[in-house]
Amino acid sequence: MRYSQMLIPTLKEDPSEAEVLSHRLMLRAGMIRKLAAGIYSHLPLAQRVFRKTEQIIREEMNRAGAQEVTLPFVQPAELWQKSGRWNVYGKELLRFKDRNERDFCLGPTHEEVVTELVKNHVTSYRQLPLNLYQIHIKFRDEIRPRFGIMRAREFVMKDAYSFDADEKGAEESYQKMHQAYCNIFERCGLTFRAVEADTGPIGGSFSHEFMVLAETGEDTIFSCNSCNYAANKEKAETGSLKNEKPDPLPLGELKRVATPEKRTVEEVTQFLKIKPEQLIKTLIFQDGDHAIAALIRGDHEINEIKLQNLLGSEAICLADDKIIEKVTRAPRGFAGPVGLDIRIIADNSLKGIKNFVVGGNEGDVHLDNVNFNRDFQVESFYDIRFAIEGDPCPRCAQGQLVMSKGIEVGHIFKLGTKYSKTLGARFLDAQRRENYMVMGCYGIGVGRTVAAAIEQNHDKDGIIFPKSIAPFQVIVVSVNPKDSAIKEVSERIYATLLDAGIDVLIDDRDERPGIKFKDADLIGIPLRITVGKKVADGQIDIKLRKTGEVMVTKEEEGIRKVKEMVCRD
Repeated sequence: MRYSQMLIPTLKEDPSEAEVLSHRLMLRAGMIRKLAAGIYSHLPLAQRVFRKTEQIIREEMNRAGAQEVTLPFVQPAELWQKSGRWNVYGKELLRFKDRNERDFCLGPTHEEVVTELVKNHVTSYRQLPLNLYQIHIKFRDEIRPRFGIMRAREFVMKDAYSFDADEKGAEESYQKMHQAYCNIFERCGLTFRAVEADTGPIGGSFSHEFMVLAETGEDTIFSCNSCNYAANKEKAETGSLKNEKPDPLPLGELKRVATPEKRTVEEVTQFLKIKPEQLIKTLIFQDGDHAIAALIRGDHEINEIKLQNLLGSEAICLADDKIIEKVTRAPRGFAGPVGLDIRIIADNSLKGIKNFVVGGNEGDVHLDNVNFNRDFQVESFYDIRFAIEGDPCPRCAQGQLVMSKGIEVGHIFKLGTKYSKTLGARFLDAQRRENYMVMGCYGIGVGRTVAAAIEQNHDKDGIIFPKSIAPFQVIVVSVNPKDSAIKEVSERIYATLLDAGIDVLIDDRDERPGIKFKDADLIGIPLRITVGKKVADGQIDIKLRKTGEVMVTKEEEGIRKVKEMVCRD
């Protein structure tokens, strides 16, 4: 391709609308342009990167035995009503009516559609296992789209759906997809971790997120420094703390302490001159029509997703002031477990501790030297808090949890029979008995993968694309196309590389060399061949974008080196 004939509207300055690095660089590199909030046009350079990323995905999905399909973007409400998600999914589901006043939505995901398809055509165990995938546009009406294509409303996604006869087969399908995803992100040149995750609105029993590690990531990951355990912030489990072992400290005498206007952990601990871990917070939640008290240490934070999963509830929330006063007889900030007549559960980190401080269920009052069993009873101890860095690993005895930042680019789920039961996807087994298909679903955000690659691979001059997904493998910069010798050598090198099957861009614009060099660095092409004044001596420059290394070689030797570097790996 010729630069002079391509639409590559690069920008010299950072756009004011850009919020994160990948957004800024994609705008500056002329890859995307905003049409509306969270809706972007993909220009030629972006399209080339997308297509290469999609091809890697397609090859690995095909290798894993999945079959490509295209499913409708517009979906009838009846399917979502059958699955129970029409109202549950929320405002992210963009609903509309057709000319006949029938309800439809733009597909944010395709569990309902693919299950309906399979149930009408798969009737026997002999047709299983089956895995169908597509690379397709999705639409989710995000309340606050941001970060460019990282969190857009309209985006390209690879979604796959597996159907198996039993749990064993479903586990095999899941592991195949897990390996396929590892292959995909490795081939895309990314540093990533597969982490345990909550299933969220998709549902199911188990899931992994694939996180590209980047300091600019919006997701928090906890991983063990000794074993391979890793999970996102919402899912990360916590191992046993030292204080869960019996404490020889004698029980102190329960004391009522005045704490005027001291409500927060910081205020109470400073006033009483104690450490935050000596204070137990009593948080009152509403679970439907019931109230429940959850106890955690003052220096920890409650994980509402863990709590919701523990309770088997579809939705829980912190109680309002009216409920808190009804349950505790005290204003917010002074709730405590002593004397409560509701269900009380406690975090595992509270096992074994003694003589702690709690709210006094009375305004401006706390209780000191409070102890389990003597002063109040809890139903049991559970893991209901967010992990913190340094927590013991929940899987091995040696490790501690380390916190890092990541960008979610893929998510795989074990769905079980959630959708096959609600939508009636059954099959006959070898004994002619009816069974529900066991499902899995597997998604990759193509745009998020590209954006994450940029977040992980850049410098002060611009993007440094991994070779496998770069828009071009080589750029030939003709320093002065008006010079006949420079033009002749540039065109010859360009034609030779094209004939060798190399994806090459020639910068044949009538621009100053400095502009061409800056643009080449900005758009992140891995190899740059510069044809300039050295052609008089039969020499060209080869620059490696990633390292900045420059090699001066003869033309034929340079072409040979470029071919080797492109074909390597």
